[in-house]
Amino acid sequence: MLYQAYQLQSDLMSPIRLLAQSLSASLWFDNTERSPVRGMAAASAVISRMRLTHSRPAYGITSAHVAGESVPVTEEVLRKKPFGSLLRFKRALPPGMPDQPKVLLVAPLSGHFSTLLRETVRTLLQDQDVYITDWHNARDVSLKHGAFTLDDYIAYMMDFIAAVGPGTHVVAVCQPCVAALAATAIMAEDDHPAQPRSLTLMAGPVDCRVNPTGVNALATSKPIEWFAKNLISHVPMPHAGFMRRVYPGFVQLTAFMSMNLERHKQQYKDMYKYLLEGELDKAETIRVFYEEYLAVNDLPAEFYLETVEKVFQTYDLPRGVLTFQGRTVNTAAIRRTALMTVEGERDDICSVGQTLAAQDMCTSVRPYLRTHHVQTGVGHYGVFSGRKWNEQIYPRVRDMIHATAV
Repeated sequence: MLYQAYQLQSDLMSPIRLLAQSLSASLWFDNTERSPVRGMAAASAVISRMRLTHSRPAYGITSAHVAGESVPVTEEVLRKKPFGSLLRFKRALPPGMPDQPKVLLVAPLSGHFSTLLRETVRTLLQDQDVYITDWHNARDVSLKHGAFTLDDYIAYMMDFIAAVGPGTHVVAVCQPCVAALAATAIMAEDDHPAQPRSLTLMAGPVDCRVNPTGVNALATSKPIEWFAKNLISHVPMPHAGFMRRVYPGFVQLTAFMSMNLERHKQQYKDMYKYLLEGELDKAETIRVFYEEYLAVNDLPAEFYLETVEKVFQTYDLPRGVLTFQGRTVNTAAIRRTALMTVEGERDDICSVGQTLAAQDMCTSVRPYLRTHHVQTGVGHYGVFSGRKWNEQIYPRVRDMIHATAV
């Protein structure tokens, strides 16, 4: 009923937003700053943009800076599966430049799309051949494709690593750190030829028993049955995933926005002010942010509930009881993969120590293959985006990847 009510509200509001978009375009004239006409145009523009979308935004990465030169970048789908694709950002390298290390960036399967890591991709492209896990919206996946569980997520990751090939360097951001560590352990135990050359875990909930955050407290405040009863909905018509059980992206986004509601209100007020006064660059910055932020992704219910239970409630991986297709995940099997963990000093989602726990769990990795970095002055998103990511964190990640690539 919750999803159906949301869909009905969205359908009813659609004509109003289309009208506002039309008014904004028809009333927008140059040199009308601070006039009533510009005010109406600005108000209509803001109203037209106060909406959720359910399709992945474009990555928009058409070029990269490599060795001081700008080279073209094209997107290439290497593997397409029902719940996710393996996407490559293929660069045209300058003549004579040798091949660079292959990096698989593992994006979270969360209420947002993988494009949330657009800046991370752009930075990595300077020195690496970059691939990404491009997760699909579960509401667009037909029931004929079956369920998608945590086991399936790990299996997808292993399949994508194998598709990229031997010598792959895996960089996992936030939520997938547990699955990336499990996939690496399974591949190492099987002596898989494509087991990762290195594994970088960034701001991930490897062991949520360490320095619990508000997010961790929320996850343990209710039994898993409560999450299943109150947060899971069926996809309504006319979507391809009709009747699939999902954790709707709009529910997760609502929870996130409610934590900083006044800030979001102010952002929209600022957008109106900038449009009214002709400061279009500032208005565009806000528009671009919310175009990404308001693009929501529904999660398969099975995956969401298993993640909440096994990662945030019973801590299966650090306790040594996480299983994959009936096999116990043995992190001590990892021997040849270099391990780097990265944390943000001010991270209030995955606090300091939660990702570092992976170092203690991988007991067979030699000391010279281990690296840990705590970045001062950054929160969760600052670990993989922003100035300190580009200037202080990325150089360390790059150096570790290149040092272990030979």
